[in-house]
Amino acid sequence: MAAIDKVRVLVVGDSGVGKTSLTHLISNNEPLTSPGWTVGCAVEVKLHEYKEGTPSQNTFFIELWDVGGSISHKNTRGVFYNPTHGIVLVHDLTNKKSHENLQRWLLEILNKDGKDIIKGGDVLDFDPEQFLGSTQIPILVIGTKLDMLDEHHKNKILNKTSAGSIAEQCGADEICLNSHEARSLAAGTTDSVKLSRFFDKVIERKYYSRDTGRKYAGSYNPSLPGQYNTFSGTQQTSIYSQPSSDTME
Repeated sequence: MAAIDKVRVLVVGDSGVGKTSLTHLISNNEPLTSPGWTVGCAVEVKLHEYKEGTPSQNTFFIELWDVGGSISHKNTRGVFYNPTHGIVLVHDLTNKKSHENLQRWLLEILNKDGKDIIKGGDVLDFDPEQFLGSTQIPILVIGTKLDMLDEHHKNKILNKTSAGSIAEQCGADEICLNSHEARSLAAGTTDSVKLSRFFDKVIERKYYSRDTGRKYAGSYNPSLPGQYNTFSGTQQTSIYSQPSSDTME
């Protein structure tokens, strides 16, 4: 089997928003029965068909780096941010503050080492459009715990206009779901299409020429410093992950 190229997607958000359950659902197409807190980072891998059903179809591995959201690890988790090919911003639909904090997560990733970004408790002047313009990193926003809202608030969220939201500011798609329901990302659904489109953008940014639309010749050499190895099969890895029976991370 030929070596398969891969990309790294960061999955970030406040502690307890449900990142681990989300990454498991995306990678395994089934809910996680016993979610735990993530200490450091945990990695799940998904096999993705780029531009499936077209002459350009090609197979890639999507590495989903589930970064622990604990404030106590803020100054050390920057080691997981390089390289970054795509970003999934995750917030809890029942916790407005977790959505407001997504801008801080973008700032932290942009700064890489997590220092000198926020002073005096205030977010420094930051324009998400400028962030995207300078980095061209694809972004997807996902709201979790949709099942925990009453019907009134659920309909309000699903039918809302995204004016002023982080998704609108970044020009990103937004998905609202229940990570404990396998059908949330079932093939053919609107949310599944959004997710697939996001992965295609991530792959295009790293591997395809914007001018010709063709894949760059060759692939990364694993013998060179800082280069990725390629996979010849599926892989699931945990880095400093710690299981727990408490509320999911």
